[in-house]
Amino acid sequence: MKARSLLAGLAVTAAAALSLTAPAAAQTDIVGGGNATQVYSFMASLQSASGGHSCGGSLVKANWVVTAKHCGQPAQVRVGTTNRTSGGTVARVSSRIAHPSADLALLKLATSVPQAPVAISDSSGPVGQATRIIGWGQTCAPAGACGSPVTLQQLDTSIVADNKCLGISGASEICTNNPGGNKGACYGDSGGPQVKQVNGTWELIGATSRAGNNSSTCATGPSIYVDVSYYKSWVTSNTQ
Repeated sequence: MKARSLLAGLAVTAAAALSLTAPAAAQTDIVGGGNATQVYSFMASLQSASGGHSCGGSLVKANWVVTAKHCGQPAQVRVGTTNRTSGGTVARVSSRIAHPSADLALLKLATSVPQAPVAISDSSGPVGQATRIIGWGQTCAPAGACGSPVTLQQLDTSIVADNKCLGISGASEICTNNPGGNKGACYGDSGGPQVKQVNGTWELIGATSRAGNNSSTCATGPSIYVDVSYYKSWVTSNTQ
């Protein structure tokens, strides 16, 4: 991705309080979004053995899911459904590869799933690039204030200049707009996809990482996504 910021090169601090994993007391959806308008075959819910949702992820090969490193290793994933409690395919996670520096990880599935994976785009795109974020994260802004809807949520947004996000690494992360000043990713969305359309097909560009304004209240500022396109060669070499 092209560097988009005066802040490029700053060290990234992904403090646990500001990451977008679901709080223990509230399995939580995108603030200000709406119900998914289609089935995203590549969308994954990272889950406990009992099916509790914690983070999102993206199926990039039949037995590999990309997610955020701070999400840890779940017991299982449910892939290819808009309902986090049913449908799609459930597969056990057998191992995990964490990137040495980025908030990015790969989950290897014990069995391949039949759902179609998403292609990783060659580039995330410039400022103004239209994108969509998808997830089962919290739908209300305060941390832990509401539970997770069963139905997958989506929100159309765009890439903004990196100087809109605090503590971003401009070359390898994406600053993503909070439309209207009150819509965006929230707790439980971590690791989930940011996608863009290329010739009518969704391509993966980002994985949800953290708030871009150091606030524990969601959607009050832009969000930071790991630029998966930037790490495409790392993903490819580790999923052979």
